[in-house]
This record gives sequence, structure tokens and C-alpha cells, in this order.
Amino acid sequence: MSKGTRTRELILEEAVALGSQLGLEGLSIGSLASRLGLSKSGLFAHFGSKEGLQVLTLEQAQRRFQQEVFASALGELPGLPRLRRLFSNWLGWVERDLQGGCLMLAASSEYDDRPGAVRDLLVAGQRELRGAIAKAIRQAIDAGQLAPHTDPWQLGFEIVGIVLATHHDHRLLGDARSRARANDAFERLIQAFRPPS
Repeated sequence: MSKGTRTRELILEEAVALGSQLGLEGLSIGSLASRLGLSKSGLFAHFGSKEGLQVLTLEQAQRRFQQEVFASALGELPGLPRLRRLFSNWLGWVERDLQGGCLMLAASSEYDDRPGAVRDLLVAGQRELRGAIAKAIRQAIDAGQLAPHTDPWQLGFEIVGIVLATHHDHRLLGDARSRARANDAFERLIQAFRPPS
């Protein structure tokens, strides 16, 4: 990795941290330059515009999420072991000590009805996430671990709902029991979709 690439990665990591605190809309070349002690013109050369900074910051956050949540889950056997690991990793992501919490969740509220490149990237990432969850569920169905009539998209929707509730209770309410509650809800949900014995 070249020095320029490393520098850009470090800048984007700081942009993710700052964007998590301020929201993507609050993230600007000026605010990032101030945080890093760099000139605005130097950062402008990397990003070109505020929207360019926002898009690259969101891409960086999505890459980190993919690595931390999905990539390590691929080491598990397809089916429920992989789905459980994916869920556990996602809860770990929610609990990360990043001031402001998950950038993608915050951006989902900021950009849910605002057209543009940031929203397009966010929607694509969320669709990819739902598809990956549905694929893991289909693998569990194929392995006979979930009932054949299981709707992967419905079960995935409910899993996402558990994660969103966990994020809310952990980040906003400071509930130390949120992860245990999430695990209980997940296991009850899986049991509801188990094949008849």
C-alpha cells in the first residue's frame, strides 16, 4: 500500500468517526480538516466536494461493516452456524465504542427521503445486506435447519428488526441487557421457523 493510499485510508477512518458523531450531512471538508489539523485545500484535492467526501466516507463505513460482520461469518458452515455468527458479529458492530454509533443507521434516517448519490449508495448497501441475510437463511433451509416454507425475506426482515431495536436500546437507552435480549429474541425467532420434528 502506497503512502498516499495509507494517508487516504487514515483520513477516511477519521471521516467515519466524525460522520458518526455529526451525521453525514454535518460532515464537511472544513470540519474534517479542523479535526485532522490539515488544510481545507489539501482535503479538497482528495474529495472534490462535500458530496464526494460523504460518498467516500459511507463507502469506507460499508467496507468496514462488510469485513467485520460478513467476512468473518463466512468461516462458519453454511446454514444456522453462519447465520448465528453473522447476527453475533452485527451485535458486536452495534456495541462498538464509536461515538454516535453506526454511520449507516444514522444515514438511513438522514437520507431516507433525500435523493442523490449518498442515498443511492446507502440504498444499494442496504439491499446488498438484505440479500446476504436472505442467502444465509436459504442455506439454512437447504440444510434442513429451517422449515422449507420459511420466507427468507420475512425472516431477514425480523432479524433486522431485532438489530435495530438493539441499537436503539444500547445506544440511546444505555440498556446493558440489550445484547442478551437480542440473543433471546433471535433464538425464539429461529425456533419459530424450525422444521417440524
